[in-house]
Amino acid sequence: MSLKPLEHDRKYGELDQVIHAHLGRTADDEEALTAYLRHCWRTRPWAIAVAEHQLREYAQNPPGRLRLRLGEFYPVPDVGLPDTEIQDWLLRLADRLKESVETGTAPPPATPRTHWEWHARFPELGQLLGGWFSQDMPDEFEDHDAALRDYLDSTDPGLIAQLDGELHDLLSLPLDESDYAVALAELGMEVDPPAPHGPGAWLAELAARIR
Repeated sequence: MSLKPLEHDRKYGELDQVIHAHLGRTADDEEALTAYLRHCWRTRPWAIAVAEHQLREYAQNPPGRLRLRLGEFYPVPDVGLPDTEIQDWLLRLADRLKESVETGTAPPPATPRTHWEWHARFPELGQLLGGWFSQDMPDEFEDHDAALRDYLDSTDPGLIAQLDGELHDLLSLPLDESDYAVALAELGMEVDPPAPHGPGAWLAELAARIR
C-alpha cells in the first residue's frame, strides 16, 4: 500500500522538492541546490528548515524491510548515485541547508538556471505554455489566439491574475531573445511564437492581452 498524500507531504513533501530540483543533473550539482535555495529564500524561507529536517530524518532512518515490502516509503528518484551513496548525499544536502538557515546566507537574485527553478518560479506560465502550446496545438486550435482564448475562457480568474504577475516578472529579467527562447522551451512551449513575433515580443503581447 503506497503512502497516502497527507502522510507523504508531512514526512517527505519538502524533501521531494529538493530531490526533484536535482533531477536531470548530477547529484552534487551546485547549481541545482543553489536554485532550490534561491527560490525558497525568495518565496518561502521557512521551507528550508523543513527540508533539512526531512532529509536528515530520512537519511538517518531509512525504510526497513516491512515498509519496503508494503510500499509505504518514499522512493528516492534516480539521481545518478548508487544506493550505497544516497544516505551520505542526503546528509550532505541537509548540512548545506542547515548552514544556509543558520548563517542567513541566501543566493543573490538571478534568472532561473535549472528546469526545476523555471517551473517553481513560473508555475502558471508553465501550465499555459505546456498545456495550450504543446506540439499538439496545431491539431487542437486554429492558431495561437484561439489557444489563448481557450485558456482564458476555461481558467479561474485568480490563476489568470497569477499568470499576469508571472509574465511581468519574467519580462523584468535582463534577458535577450535567445534567453526568452530558452525560457519558453523550459516552460513547455513546443511550437514557435506566431509570426512575425520573436519570443520576447510574443511574451510582451501575451502580458498586454492578459492585463
